[in-house]
Amino acid sequence: MKRVAWIYIPTLYFAESLPYQMVNFVSTVVYKSMGVDNVTIGYTSYLYLPWVIKMFWGPAVDLYATKRNWILSMQGLMAAAFAVAAVGIFSPEYLTITLVVFTIAAFLSATNDIATDGFYMLALSAADQAFYVGIRSLFYRIGAIFATGALVVWGGNLEKSAGNVPQAWSVIFWTVAGIFLLLAIVHFLYLPRPVTDVRGRREESRTPPFLDVFKSYFQRPRIVAIVMFILLYRLAEAMVVKMLVPFMKDPRTAGGLGLETATVGYAYGTVGILSLVLGGLLGGWLISRFGLRRCIWPMALALNAPDVGYIYLAKAAEPTLTAVYSVVAIEQFGYGLGFTAFMVFLMYTSRGAYQTAHYAISTGLMALGMMGPGIISGKLQQALGYEQFFVMILIVSIPGMLVIPFLPLEDRPQEVPKDIDLN
Repeated sequence: MKRVAWIYIPTLYFAESLPYQMVNFVSTVVYKSMGVDNVTIGYTSYLYLPWVIKMFWGPAVDLYATKRNWILSMQGLMAAAFAVAAVGIFSPEYLTITLVVFTIAAFLSATNDIATDGFYMLALSAADQAFYVGIRSLFYRIGAIFATGALVVWGGNLEKSAGNVPQAWSVIFWTVAGIFLLLAIVHFLYLPRPVTDVRGRREESRTPPFLDVFKSYFQRPRIVAIVMFILLYRLAEAMVVKMLVPFMKDPRTAGGLGLETATVGYAYGTVGILSLVLGGLLGGWLISRFGLRRCIWPMALALNAPDVGYIYLAKAAEPTLTAVYSVVAIEQFGYGLGFTAFMVFLMYTSRGAYQTAHYAISTGLMALGMMGPGIISGKLQQALGYEQFFVMILIVSIPGMLVIPFLPLEDRPQEVPKDIDLN
């Protein structure tokens, strides 16, 4: 059983990461390469919606099929979705077609997440769940590196060699479709059939009464501060994340850096991801050593202060690639620190009888906090220009930090969960 788990645990969590990155990051690169304006790119933040509301159809995954069948179905459908994108990108209506595909892929991906995490708990003993937690997190991050690094660099190189942007990204979409078809085949062959993975399985501890879950969540002490913190802590990041690729690719005459697509892939998919992981690892160690109360303020500053580097890049006449990579590395390292503190806070405030369900509500609110500001980010950038937009980003980071004194935080060092997906 353990030998088989070494096959399906890495591939399951690679399959969790890849569509999330394709929908929320790679799509931005594609649209910018295709000449889509920043306002429209900002609107694509609505693609976070499935991760906001996935808690509402989580019970259906328990009721209407086994987790194994949900996984196989979702991965097969994602293969079909990206194949449609590969064909549709040549159409004059490519924007509408690909947005529909990405929307469908987002719902499929969110459902696959629910089924995968449920299957992980059913297929493995408690000891094995603890043993493989680092492996699943590692391969989730490998999926992120592959999507935001390897695929973006390859797409950028294809843009140059083929001289045809739709053709370049069609190849990428066909590749992703092929990967999901292969993953579905591998999982059909190697996913075990746990006796507890049955249709209609409902355990009160795992699927508690719907209204009780929400009632107990919103009746907790200091819940107003908790919700405000969840919605505001990543406000600046929510606005800046959709505009970073346009900033990197827009010409200098438009206030951007004029970088090639492959260079953007190197910046965010290699230097950026590695710095993010290092920041996350350091953040986890610091919180376990000193406690969240002592770490959250410096980590919140680490999340937001590095954005000043983008002001420098926007002001500089001719910033070097070394400067660009350095700013990205520092910003992503700080993000790793700040986001780790945030996720640990969510985990340690999701306690009690409905711990898993409360955590799902918190992460849904987190995704909502990313979606709303992201939708208006393009309009704000167009109105302000890149330099003033990044100045505004620093200002809007303040409200989330002002909520910190009102949060229920513990003084003692804590055992930090090792499975923190840095999204």
